[in-house]
Order: sequence, then C-alpha cells, then structure tokens
Amino acid sequence: MSIATTFAQYRERATALWLARTEQERRFLAAGGAVVLAALLYLLLVDPAIEGRAQLRRQLPQLRQQAAELQAMAQEASTLAQAPETHVVPLTRDTVGSSLSGRGLNPESLSVNGEYIKLQLNNVAFANLATWLDEQRRANRLLVQDAVVTSLPAAGQVDASLTLRQNTGSGQ
Repeated sequence: MSIATTFAQYRERATALWLARTEQERRFLAAGGAVVLAALLYLLLVDPAIEGRAQLRRQLPQLRQQAAELQAMAQEASTLAQAPETHVVPLTRDTVGSSLSGRGLNPESLSVNGEYIKLQLNNVAFANLATWLDEQRRANRLLVQDAVVTSLPAAGQVDASLTLRQNTGSGQ
C-alpha cells in the first residue's frame, strides 16, 4: 500500500463524513476549524515573534550600556598599553620602617633582602595592618608572599608574621 492510496482512502472517509453532516453542522465545523487554525498560527508564529521583540526591546538599554563599558575598557587598555611602564624604587629597611611607624605599627623584627621583606608584628590593630598592606600594594607594588596572622583576645588585635615581595617590574 502506497502513501498515495492511503491518503486517498483518508480523503474519501473525510468527504463521506463531511457530506453526512447537515449544512448547519458544516458551518459550525468550518468556523471551529478556522478558529483552531487561527489560534495555532497565532501561538506558533505571531506570539513568539511579539514576545521576542518585546524582550529585545527590554534588554536593549542594558546591552547598549554593556557595549559602552566594553568600549571604554578597550580604550583604557589601549591607553595603558601605550603608556610607559612606571619604575618602582626598591624599598629599604628605613623606608619600610618609617611607613610602618606612620601607621602606628612597630615591628618586632624587620629585614629587607633584595625584593623580599620579612617582618614580625606583635599586638597590632588588624585594621591598621590591612590598611598599610593596601597602601604598600598600591604605592610600591608590595605583594604578600606568606602571612601568618594570629588573633589575640583583645578585639581587633593580632600578631602577624609577614613575608612580602616587591614587584619591581624587572623582567617579570
């Protein structure tokens, strides 16, 4: 049995069912079929397009903002790439000691060996230590290599043993 004969049989059955209906039933069935067809066309073709368009319209300002931010970051990156690299002056024991004293931090021990700085602080305010580390990171490219921070019973007070490394930008 081929597809054409099967299709012809279904068509004959549908025609027989259609002719068995009265004129009023045929009109109701035709109107119902038209409504179902219109609903399917709307649900499958029109509604997704309308919803997608509305969603894109809602997202457009955010997408434009992101595009502007990306352009600004790209421009900043190209500006930074063209700028000459800043040279950082190597730190000495005296400069580290004076910057610690400026924050009210008195080290128990302090040693500077090339790019590395090792210091021991006892009973210092953690907030002052964190602020000093952040200042040194920004100003002198000082990075924490190793840190052991021990909390003390007094609130906000710590003992700290730090090994810091200054990134001088020489071939790294």
